[in-house]
Amino acid sequence: EPGTTRVCAGPSALSEYFHPSGRQPMLMMLIRRIMLGIVTVSLVSLIIFAGVEILPGDACTQYLGEYQADDELLAQCRKDLDLNRPALERFQEWAGGAVTGDLGTAVDGKTKISTIVGDRLKNSLLLAFCAMIVGVPLALLLGVITGLWRDRKPDLIASTLAIFAMTIPEFVSATLLILIFSIWLGWLPGIVLTSASAPASEFFPEILLPVIVLSLVMCAHIMRMVRSSVIEVMESDYVQMATLKGVPYWRMVFSHALPNALLPAINVVALTIAWLLGGVVVIEVVFNYPGLGRLMIDSISDRDLPVVQSIALIVASIYVCVNLAAD
Repeated sequence: EPGTTRVCAGPSALSEYFHPSGRQPMLMMLIRRIMLGIVTVSLVSLIIFAGVEILPGDACTQYLGEYQADDELLAQCRKDLDLNRPALERFQEWAGGAVTGDLGTAVDGKTKISTIVGDRLKNSLLLAFCAMIVGVPLALLLGVITGLWRDRKPDLIASTLAIFAMTIPEFVSATLLILIFSIWLGWLPGIVLTSASAPASEFFPEILLPVIVLSLVMCAHIMRMVRSSVIEVMESDYVQMATLKGVPYWRMVFSHALPNALLPAINVVALTIAWLLGGVVVIEVVFNYPGLGRLMIDSISDRDLPVVQSIALIVASIYVCVNLAAD
């Protein structure tokens, strides 16, 4: 416009973003976050170790029976399984191996933990991936629609369903879906009977009901977050100014409002993905799905401390890495 001053972001203006001194604060922040992540993983492993250690009994009492095994058999079993050493010494040995990538063996001293956890982690990744490709796009779409059509019919219907999905416990919704689609209609299998080491293709269609339950839960949480963010952005000053200046509505929505509205949803999506990758215990137990969460429950019942520690280490690492990527 005549009489106005235009500022061009030339090389001198952009150089501050690419200058090494401009990258130093971000690099220091990244280093701090990585160090904090390492401390978090270490504390989680230590807390899990202490928690399982103070539980009554151990692997030998679980294996021999709490009331049937005498002291001599228990002592011999603990010697054979190397459980008679101090707890701190066993933790240090396991942690030292974990740093080098060796998770050790299960409490029986024969089975490699990497073999046990590998198959279950693969299955949890399969379940998480299927739930993500269904739930995340649907949640973003519904969040944008309900935010743009606030207090209208689409918003009322979707928000009501989201509140129901958020408030109903997962085991209740899972049981209802099994009752409807497996028992009454007979369309889908109610539980997963495929072995943990089976290829991913053999889990279909048994995996469909768990995916539906997880998609409902994650879609409800992400949708509500996106809806609130869209409403806040649409009420902001710069959107109101763009509307007054005659910017076309949908151009303003897609070019200016949505990019800013979807940014706060990144952390929610990241936490949801980490929750899925870490193994969803309730869903895996209800549907008998051989994932990481189900393995954790079984290992705690068997007092298999090395496996429990390894799963805790993997889950904590997943949370740290996903949050770091989101940041």
